[in-house]
Amino acid sequence: MKAVGVILAGGRGARMGGVDKALVTLDGAPLIAHVIRRLGPQVDALAINAGGDPGRFAAFGLPVLPDPVPDQPGPLAGILAGMLWAGQQGASHVVTAATDTPFLPSDLVDRLTGAAHRTHQPIALAESGGRLHPTFGLWPVSLADDLALALEAGTRKVGAWALSEGAARVAFADQPHDPFFNINTPGDLDTAHRILTGDQA
Repeated sequence: MKAVGVILAGGRGARMGGVDKALVTLDGAPLIAHVIRRLGPQVDALAINAGGDPGRFAAFGLPVLPDPVPDQPGPLAGILAGMLWAGQQGASHVVTAATDTPFLPSDLVDRLTGAAHRTHQPIALAESGGRLHPTFGLWPVSLADDLALALEAGTRKVGAWALSEGAARVAFADQPHDPFFNINTPGDLDTAHRILTGDQA
């Protein structure tokens, strides 16, 4: 199984004052740089899904994939963009990750691909603490047409669509923090800084 990775960076960051969350700084580096550092070694190639001016990501040297459908329908459109790009790379699967999760697991791809293989499900999704994290998933390129039709029909919920197609759920333990801790507010950014410095009090 050849898998490439796509970082979903299309969120508007409303609770961060409307700033581009991917470029918010944590420990001297943009959030997306933390995700690149963790996800990049796990995949054969890496790209960013985002709308707007792709030039703001030029420093990272990665392809920037716009949504293939109009009106910013959310992460499912980014997943479709990833599937289409993966197919162009000769990959069978794409693994997606959110741009605001600087602690994502270093074994994310291995565990998702292993679960899909063991369960014979087409999709594998991460979960922690009993919560599903559907933007962290393994997606087969072969479902691109089905996803395009679902988006055209108005489907927007990532988890609901994935489970309807057949998805394995892969539980990740806290280590000691939630590996899918995501940054939505300035307070979350402070918490992430404390995690990085080892002070979680």
